[in-house]
Amino acid sequence: VGPVDDDALSIEVRKDKLLGGLLAAGFDETSCVSRYQSVLYREESQHKPSPYLISRLRSYEALHKRCGPYTESYNKTLEKLKTGHHLESTDCNYLVWISFSGLGNRILTLASAFLYALLTNRVLLVDPGTDMVDLFCEPFPEVSWFLPLDFPLKNQFGSFDQKSPHCYGRMLKNNSFANSSKSISAPFVYLHLVHDYDDQDKLFFCDEDQTSLREVPWLIMKTDNYFVPSLFLIPTFEQQLSNLFPRKEAVFHLLGRYIFHPTNPVWGLITRYYQAYLAKADERIGIQIRVFDTGTGPFQHVLDQIIACTLKENLLPDISTEKPIINQSQKSKAVLVTSLSGGYFERLRDMYWEHPTVTGEVIGFYQPSHEEYQQTEKQFHNRKAWAEMYLLSLTDVLITSSWSTFGYVAQSLGGLKPWILYKPENRTAPDPPCGRVMSMEPCFHAPPFYDCKAKRGIDTGAVVPHVRHCEDMSWGLKLVDNESEL
Repeated sequence: VGPVDDDALSIEVRKDKLLGGLLAAGFDETSCVSRYQSVLYREESQHKPSPYLISRLRSYEALHKRCGPYTESYNKTLEKLKTGHHLESTDCNYLVWISFSGLGNRILTLASAFLYALLTNRVLLVDPGTDMVDLFCEPFPEVSWFLPLDFPLKNQFGSFDQKSPHCYGRMLKNNSFANSSKSISAPFVYLHLVHDYDDQDKLFFCDEDQTSLREVPWLIMKTDNYFVPSLFLIPTFEQQLSNLFPRKEAVFHLLGRYIFHPTNPVWGLITRYYQAYLAKADERIGIQIRVFDTGTGPFQHVLDQIIACTLKENLLPDISTEKPIINQSQKSKAVLVTSLSGGYFERLRDMYWEHPTVTGEVIGFYQPSHEEYQQTEKQFHNRKAWAEMYLLSLTDVLITSSWSTFGYVAQSLGGLKPWILYKPENRTAPDPPCGRVMSMEPCFHAPPFYDCKAKRGIDTGAVVPHVRHCEDMSWGLKLVDNESEL
């Protein structure tokens, strides 16, 4: 339900603007209106943060304040990078996340990096890239999470890859460690966790490799993967993760709501659109369309698939082509369509405009933007993309596309278990067209299949009950709760 009059509003805000203790109090509210206002646009979440997660977040914030950019500890640890000496161990270790890939990927990888920093007591610093400052508010009190522009390795970020001398996988290949116990004495190590990574890079997900990385003051990470499911397969982290997240399917839901607050310009896009088109409807339905086919859409098979899914699952009423329907229902549904193409929205809108629904319900279709193709580097394009992910997360019912990180972000932020449109083969709509997901967690698209102890390949989707293969990508991994087996 959209915001109501002011008195009710203040009661609402007082009720739980800190999201059950997830958020820290004491931020300047005007600098980031969305942080405490988002609660007005959402149903209360079923997924409460565990007391342990809350206490770990508060202690992380204290660590970040003590070790963040330009603090005494930061300056001291930075000296090591400049001199190349690994002096006595430092009181602060860092994880630097490189801004890389499309916006959906960046949101998922940043959450993964933050969880890894939390598990290993590192301070997360975020490479601002071209637009991170424009899109996201500061999540931690008093000290910025953005990596300073004068960071000595910053101009090398673009060229870091598997051939870089400091790449962890390459160091393993060359056996370039100080001694046989694999303890690393380098001032920094580059972690290549991009989808094209190899078997050596993937050893990052092994216990003994985590041990050897522990003392490295600076870890620099480049990834386009939501690698959280594989952290759940590392024995060292098992107990901590279990305490942090008693409900496995709420990992990104909680971390995402903690970290990602739209900046005021983006929040303006979100709230204006919501008030204008979605607030007054009885039900809000999101349809997120991502087509991986080449050529320009709209494609008939994709449209057929969307219509088949909404009708089969009773998400939208059927239309009547025969007789006029006397309007017996005053119920309204607002359907928010996001797609790079405007064609699907137009065809759906016209279908429900030209024909009455058999139930008499009134269906309105809305599409905020259609940028025709992904423009990863453009500022306003990414503002709109972030606004649309967020708007989708405010719907009551969601339909998403296979393999799409855009859809994963929306579902997890919103705490929604979407119906996922299966990937079409040979330009034909699949049958069944869609299915309900096991959990709202995102899928890890390129996981390792390796048993670190036995040193051989295994099916990592069959090791523990809460890490399974994804619905939309048979080799991917995702977190599920056992009790939510359908």
